[in-house]
Amino acid sequence: MLLVESPRRPPVAAAAVIGATLFVLTACVIAGRGMRLIAPAALGLVIAIVVLPRLLSWRAQLATIVVVILFIPMKYYGLPASLPIRLEPYRLLVAAVLVVWLTSTLIDRRIRLRRTHVIDLPLAGFLCAILVSEAMNRARFSSVETDVIKELLFFASIIAVFFMVLSLVRTFADVDFIVRVLTGSGAVVAFFALIEAKTGYNVFHHLSHIFPFLRATGGGSEITRGGHLRVYASAEHPIALSALFAMLVPFALYRAICFKQARWWAAAGVLLLATFATGSRTGIVMLLVVALVYLWLRGPEMKRLWPLLIPMLLAIHIALPGALGSFRESFFPANGIIAQQTDQAVGSGRIATFWPAIHKEFTPHPFFGEGFGTRITTPDPAVPVPNAPILDDQWLGTLLETGLFGALCLAWLFIRFVRKLGKKARHDRSPRGWILAAAAAAVAAYAESMLTYDALGFTQETFILFLIIALGCVTYRLPANAIATDGGS
Repeated sequence: MLLVESPRRPPVAAAAVIGATLFVLTACVIAGRGMRLIAPAALGLVIAIVVLPRLLSWRAQLATIVVVILFIPMKYYGLPASLPIRLEPYRLLVAAVLVVWLTSTLIDRRIRLRRTHVIDLPLAGFLCAILVSEAMNRARFSSVETDVIKELLFFASIIAVFFMVLSLVRTFADVDFIVRVLTGSGAVVAFFALIEAKTGYNVFHHLSHIFPFLRATGGGSEITRGGHLRVYASAEHPIALSALFAMLVPFALYRAICFKQARWWAAAGVLLLATFATGSRTGIVMLLVVALVYLWLRGPEMKRLWPLLIPMLLAIHIALPGALGSFRESFFPANGIIAQQTDQAVGSGRIATFWPAIHKEFTPHPFFGEGFGTRITTPDPAVPVPNAPILDDQWLGTLLETGLFGALCLAWLFIRFVRKLGKKARHDRSPRGWILAAAAAAVAAYAESMLTYDALGFTQETFILFLIIALGCVTYRLPANAIATDGGS
């Protein structure tokens, strides 16, 4: 597998091979023999010459990573192999593409590491906080070494993919292509999530019927809210699924508004409906954050879209009967939401576990935390008895594991990203400006969602987060007059 650019015109070698093939076919026709053997071989050769460069292009490889991450549920399927870590499809694919990319950086001068120009310092600070937290807690690290190494390898793979995208995505057309793949695939997942909400059948939990090499290794238990099924689709949890859909809505709006295509309005509608189908308050609050960011960056345009609110609520009521009532009850429970979240049996963490975690875990290690990935909250073969409670608060978890240094660096990363992209987006009404606004809204919504669930603990959403950040950084460094040459496709 080679990392190559899709050529703008057929290379001389390919043209020569095709010409030679036509010559041989012509000779066979004149001679009246050999066609049964030569014709299929010639057809296969021509198809390989035309199709193979596209299949091996970096665009195809990045698109494949996106599709695999969105369509194959994390921690649900594995590949038949006996290794210390679970061999999941995305791990194998990401590892293979990263090896090819790193090799290409040594061979092709056009492929090189690039700065973000947006979050270099806070990202470097957060990575340093992770390493320092491990170094300062050697005893705790040793007690859960296997789990911590898995977490470090996982996070390292995400950062590597982040820099790979920065290295390979260079034009607005490239950004637009990845956005289309990401948003289109997300809309397909959302469609099947709505099917799951209606029928209870999760198509993503039956992929092994189509791909026999996948081995189902487990899955989440059925969750309901207000008597309604909360859907999983391809995610690890309904909350994580709602966060994914909420982050993709701004990109569907970008395609719909900038290119006036009905299918992207449909994609945005399906993503919105599926967010409600998850039964998660987190996704709804994220949508409110997205709306606030757009009011900041695209006030006049958003005011023109307000009339769509009533049809949207009507569509939600028809497609998901009772969903709006369930959300009203979940946001405004009988005893109040604060009382609910203070009750540890009901709140499953958050306010109930906040102060105990601060006293027991943060106070002894305030500056550099107790070690990245050392909090084991669910039973594991290596750690059968969890050493920490579930928090349902990623900001608190980051504070405990990496200390003030790590938490402040991560907050700086999000704030700097949203502010810098937002500043450019406000003065750029071109498609580039809408991409910047979409990325700023998605990342701001994710940062808010970290208050209500352990966001970085979910593989799918974390990959998509850093992919969006990378696309935002690439778009930020493009010139103001950048356009998508294939934007209408």
